[in-house]
Amino acid sequence: MEQLNKIEIRGNVGNVNILKVGNTRVAHFSVATNFAYKDRNGEPVIETTWHNVTAWEGNKGIPSLDGICKGFPIYVTGRLRTQKYISGDGVERTSFDVIASTIEPVESNVMPQMA
Repeated sequence: MEQLNKIEIRGNVGNVNILKVGNTRVAHFSVATNFAYKDRNGEPVIETTWHNVTAWEGNKGIPSLDGICKGFPIYVTGRLRTQKYISGDGVERTSFDVIASTIEPVESNVMPQMA
């Protein structure tokens, strides 16, 4: 059985933190995606989900991190990584992070090209 761990996200960049690791830069940033629906009363609701993303500059699909800035519409593909940790209050928690393999800018109202 072939296994697959792939995630695709199209949304707007939130906070961005770019660090230097050796000779390579790595970006940790968030991407907001929205899901719109109507509640039982017919009122519109927008549900926003924040995704944590890690991207290593120099990967085949990520030649540069220079264009990543807050509010920028972006399309990210990668794999989902789950990590368990103990929070400061001693509670075991789980985080979900996207490890990016490609990053592309997205023009508003235009779907990204799929390879």
